[in-house]
Amino acid sequence: MNFLGNLIWFVLGGLVQGIGWFLAGLLWCITIIGIPVGLQCFKFASISFTPFGKDVRYGGGAGSFLLNIIWLIVTGIPMALVSVISGLLMCITIIGIPFGLQSFKMAKLALMPFGAEIVRR
Repeated sequence: MNFLGNLIWFVLGGLVQGIGWFLAGLLWCITIIGIPVGLQCFKFASISFTPFGKDVRYGGGAGSFLLNIIWLIVTGIPMALVSVISGLLMCITIIGIPFGLQSFKMAKLALMPFGAEIVRR
């Protein structure tokens, strides 16, 4: 079931969100200081392409909090808005609700990516 969900997700919006995370990672990697942030973006691009069967655990300390604040100001808000709008559009139909929920998961991740860990179910 996860394979079918991931395949449909990839075609209906996962490709766009994954490319968004990938491009954000490339922009962050332009500077040496931004490379750790860019690598985090690449990790989250993989969950954007195939989110079914994966969960996100949140944690972290003061360093994660500081990076999340910088991320939120620079990149997080636009990426979260795209995910929320996508999720709302997908939730219009009953069939689209599982896909909308995955999009909302990506919106939360777009707001707080540092200290988050991707785990397989």
